[in-house]
Amino acid sequence: MNRALLSAIAIVSISCVAANPSRAEELKDLFFGEALYYAHQGEWFEALERLDTEIRQHRGVDEPELDSLWYHMADAEFSVGDFELRYRMHHRAGRAIQAVLEGAVDDEIRNDAAYRLARIHFQKGQEHEALRALDRIEGKVPAGIRDDIAFLRANVYLSLRWSEPAIPVLEKLLGSKEYGAFAAYNLGIAYLQGDRRKAAFEQLERAGAFKADDPAELAMRDKANLVLGTLLLEEDNFNQAVEYLNRVRLDGPFSNQALLSAGWASMSSGKPDRAVVPWGILAERDSTDPATQEAMLALPYAYGNLEIHGRAAVHYGRALDTYGVELGKLNASIESIREGRFLEALIREEIREDEDWVIRLRSLPETPETYYLMELLASHDFQTGLKNYLDLADLKRRLIGWTSSFDAYDEMVEVRREHYEPLLPEVDEAFRKLDSRMRLRIEQHKMLVKRRDEMLTTPRPEFLATPEEQQTLSRLERLEAQILAKAPIDDQKLQDVRRLKGTVTYTLETEYHKRLTEFDRNLRALDAAMAVAQEQYDQYVRARQAATHSFVGYEKPIKGLRLHVRESVDTIDMLMARQGRLLEALAIEELQARRGRLESYRDKARYALANSYDRATQAQTKAVE
Repeated sequence: MNRALLSAIAIVSISCVAANPSRAEELKDLFFGEALYYAHQGEWFEALERLDTEIRQHRGVDEPELDSLWYHMADAEFSVGDFELRYRMHHRAGRAIQAVLEGAVDDEIRNDAAYRLARIHFQKGQEHEALRALDRIEGKVPAGIRDDIAFLRANVYLSLRWSEPAIPVLEKLLGSKEYGAFAAYNLGIAYLQGDRRKAAFEQLERAGAFKADDPAELAMRDKANLVLGTLLLEEDNFNQAVEYLNRVRLDGPFSNQALLSAGWASMSSGKPDRAVVPWGILAERDSTDPATQEAMLALPYAYGNLEIHGRAAVHYGRALDTYGVELGKLNASIESIREGRFLEALIREEIREDEDWVIRLRSLPETPETYYLMELLASHDFQTGLKNYLDLADLKRRLIGWTSSFDAYDEMVEVRREHYEPLLPEVDEAFRKLDSRMRLRIEQHKMLVKRRDEMLTTPRPEFLATPEEQQTLSRLERLEAQILAKAPIDDQKLQDVRRLKGTVTYTLETEYHKRLTEFDRNLRALDAAMAVAQEQYDQYVRARQAATHSFVGYEKPIKGLRLHVRESVDTIDMLMARQGRLLEALAIEELQARRGRLESYRDKARYALANSYDRATQAQTKAVE
């Protein structure tokens, strides 16, 4: 019988919280807040869709510092990597987080990014890259992820089978509230890797007695007891093995394997009567479980050793009936998978809406294969492939939904066209009149400005004199010249002429400045009127452009998007077919292995049944004699 050591390392999925403002009043960008809302609901695609769009638009604005996302840009870029990580877009998430690491950021942000990058590498099986990322952590570390970092580092060491550096890290985590139970178990595994079996046994015993009430911690406690019991069973220390195997809870995830191993430990120690108890319990459980199927064959074997051949024959017969039924289901399951029903069941929306959708698959009568694939469905590799397939199916549904949305956009554009097109001719006529007036006023303005500038640069007040004033001024100039030409000069008369000439000139200059001031005032009023007209002009241009842009120029982008969506759907169909074939091959391989094991059990049961009947007959004959 298979007694392989269950020494798989318990790797905990360490969750991370999206970077977000700590208080509602700090949120400046509502679209960033919407992305965070979807992230908190676990809807990572919706969060990525909105945040990617918002960041792309932010990077396209002329003055990004005036955009509302500017306040959250560091958090937004960090959150993109986090959302991509949650959506298992490891390549993009790694690039986003790497950009944060290389930027000028605080120690806490950089260390958080380094931790997330290390986790990406570890999930992809790149342990050395994960260690390099962890080694970049220095300075101030966020308090909320200190234990996460230590536990990840320990798991990387264990994955590399570097037990010595893992041991001190795990020892420090024993007092952790979140990781104490896991560290206790992993520490025992680290001792086993380092061939320190005594220390491993002692640590696994402590891990098996760990006080816990959390389901995950209780499961780790059960696993520690199961591993310890299996180790003792392999060392032929049967009595002590039973002691630890009996500590495993009967309703825990490891109970079936513990019951099976406990029975073999009792049988190996020569106590078949004690083996009957755990095997009897296990044989009544789910008949699709491998441990149960083995127990259905082991239980009559124990009765045979107790020389209760009649009961042994009954249980062999029951096992044969069960194996026959299960083999029929397995054959039907393999055929169902080949017909594509398995994948159809996996993408059912009503199934996936339930958190326990994997378990609910068992309730589908038309998909019998799911009865036998619970263990396969729970495995990491199959889960990863299955999630990829489900994400592809989900993305295809979204793309098809978006395709129908294009029709709505076309209808909306047409409604806008029907509304605005009849109004545009009348608006354009009014605009042409406004444009004509604007052009006239602009020319008038230029002419007046030119006249003003000429008056300022070459002032000629005499141009403003009336003909009579011009004649008086000319007469005074001639009289002044005559007085100056005669000798002797009559000073008194010259002064009287010059005084009269100054009076006339002053009067003309005063009038000139008065008129110039009025001219400038009128020009400023024209400037204000021109500004109002220009504002009306600009408002019209903006309104006209907005009206036109609301229905013009959408045909080509929408057509391009339709084409892109169709090409994407074709690509997704190809990827889904490829991924689906892989999943079906894995499922069929698992079912065929189970079928082979059941056929072997059935053959053994047939032989043992005949042997039990012979022994029962011999026992009856002896009793009669």
